[in-house]
Amino acid sequence: MKSDPRTRSTRARSRALRREGSDAEAALWRRLRARRLAGAKFRRQHPIGPYFADFCCVEARLVVEIDGGQHAAAAGRDGARTACLAAHGFRVIRFWNHDVLEKTEAVLQAIGLELGRALGAARL
Repeated sequence: MKSDPRTRSTRARSRALRREGSDAEAALWRRLRARRLAGAKFRRQHPIGPYFADFCCVEARLVVEIDGGQHAAAAGRDGARTACLAAHGFRVIRFWNHDVLEKTEAVLQAIGLELGRALGAARL
């Protein structure tokens, strides 16, 4: 049985994005992986529509995006991306690289609050 070439290319692109991630993405992934935050399962560079979410908790319909310096000039594209992710039923929250690296606990707390809203306080 042959696999769909689009699926293979999507998988390959997702792998490449994981390898090429920023220091902030790597730091946050160490804190989110293996259900380390509120028992929620996050995926890294998860495809949604034509985009790849930096981090995605499918169960909570939550996408976490990490923005670097290049994102300051890309606000229009980020808006279109956020609109597309929202159209697929996801809530998007964004953090700057600097905040992830320097204010990690505050970032994790903000993500935890969004998880609580999405999954309900009883789950957390």
